[in-house]
Amino acid sequence: MARNRNSSHFTATLPIRFVFLVWISSLPSISLAYRPGEIVPMSRSGQYHGSRTVWHDVVGRHCPVFAVNKEVLMPITKPVGFTGADPYKLSFQIGHEKLYVPWLYVINRKSPEVPMIDFHLKYSGNDIHGVTAKVIDMPHQYIQVHQDIKKNYWNPQQWPKHIIVRYTWEETSEIDVAGGFYVLFGSGLLLSFMLAIYVLQSSKDKLEKFVRETVAETNPEGVAAKAE
Repeated sequence: MARNRNSSHFTATLPIRFVFLVWISSLPSISLAYRPGEIVPMSRSGQYHGSRTVWHDVVGRHCPVFAVNKEVLMPITKPVGFTGADPYKLSFQIGHEKLYVPWLYVINRKSPEVPMIDFHLKYSGNDIHGVTAKVIDMPHQYIQVHQDIKKNYWNPQQWPKHIIVRYTWEETSEIDVAGGFYVLFGSGLLLSFMLAIYVLQSSKDKLEKFVRETVAETNPEGVAAKAE
């Protein structure tokens, strides 16, 4: 009897457990959320003459800071087998989401100007929604302040090179009213369906219990005595 009671209880609570699991899975991942001023992890890979390096983490002081515009001086180490005949390019992955930034030419890019990497990141609330990057010519006002960067950049014997990286953040509002309505409607419909199953299961258990008690109250011995 105890085993049947436990089995009935487990069966009756299955819809509630299922609804709870669906609700948990629909919540956004808290681990991916950022706080203003928090360092956003970044990794990079380099490629020269068909030889590509593995992804490695960028030092924290060179990484973007969530929702904070900043500029950093990023070192570029000499690639293995570098002769200056081919361009050297970098690729990046931004954040826990590993948002991919395609290859950016930083050495031998066929330009007489010193390069500068310009990142543009979009965010809303505590989430990063996108990132783009491009290589631009370093503005002349930057060169006036950092003349050593230009001098070292064109010196083939001077390594590592240093490139200014600029991070610019843009706050966006991506509220999808229609999508939110459909999600809420679907969640409510699913919840109603599961609750209905739970009510029907509970009613079934109560009905079976009532039938068992009614049969138990009937005295088979009295019926047999009457028949005699």
